[in-house]
Amino acid sequence: MTNHDEVAAVRPLTLAWVSRHLEVGERIVGTEALHGGITAEMRRLTIGARDGGTRDLVLRTFVDVEHAEDWLNREVGALTLLRGTGVPAPGLVAVDPTAAHCEYPSLLMTHLAGRTVLDDEGVETRVPLLARQLVAIHAVRPAERPRGYVALTTADTVVVPKGADAAAWAAAIDVIREPAPPYEGRFLHRDFQPGNVLFDVEPPGPAGARITGVVDWAGTSWGPADLDVAHCSTNLALLHGPAWGLRFAEAYEEAGGVLAAAPSERLYWWVRDALAFSEEVRLVSRPWREAGRTELTARAVEERLDAYVTALMDALG
Repeated sequence: MTNHDEVAAVRPLTLAWVSRHLEVGERIVGTEALHGGITAEMRRLTIGARDGGTRDLVLRTFVDVEHAEDWLNREVGALTLLRGTGVPAPGLVAVDPTAAHCEYPSLLMTHLAGRTVLDDEGVETRVPLLARQLVAIHAVRPAERPRGYVALTTADTVVVPKGADAAAWAAAIDVIREPAPPYEGRFLHRDFQPGNVLFDVEPPGPAGARITGVVDWAGTSWGPADLDVAHCSTNLALLHGPAWGLRFAEAYEEAGGVLAAAPSERLYWWVRDALAFSEEVRLVSRPWREAGRTELTARAVEERLDAYVTALMDALG
């Protein structure tokens, strides 16, 4: 039976647009908000067929977001590129990047099984899986390269947390004052981290985990593998502790990935990503709390970020 209240949660023009891209006889019979995103509204749409069967699609809507058209076009390019590569990404159904038909720029795609897993339990099993998946992403060779990576953080925009190790942060900030080191380009996800990876955790628990999907390809770009590794490392450090941030780079190399040879070059990319988090601690920690990690307050995340930056400088500085 159609849940009219839930269907009504999809805006009228968008509802009509989605309906035009369904199979004959199909209709939307329910919607569910998907939590965890920062920049876009995400909804799972349950699609009913005449024979009583159902399937799920995902609707991604950018509401009053600058550069939404660019992000959606890049995501469409990535989903098209990844089809048939073995990288478990959603399939493209339809896109309205300029809101020509919908109230806001929107993307309709297939729904992938699995769920995000952000708990500490089982992290030792998931880290190698994440590393192997990222190596596979970096192995993709697009016929046409996506745009070059963008890193907005500068030495002047870093926000040093209250009570942080002043010497370690000053040294880290000095690192990103230098020009970016040379690198061999790779196809980058640019937001590869546990919140964008879906797992199917079978009994008997974490030991049976496998990756079922990688989502949010709006930031795809071309740049150093170290940058993607650094981003996942920072997320792991903030979610599970600094040691897991350092461990991810090791797991990536164990999986066959290649990082910058010189410690100073690795440090540049890892510090650059870690310092970028200083500007948006409140923004990135909110979805983690919504997902059940209520102990990860903005202050707790700041303290972990301080510990991670200090650990990076101790290890490579």
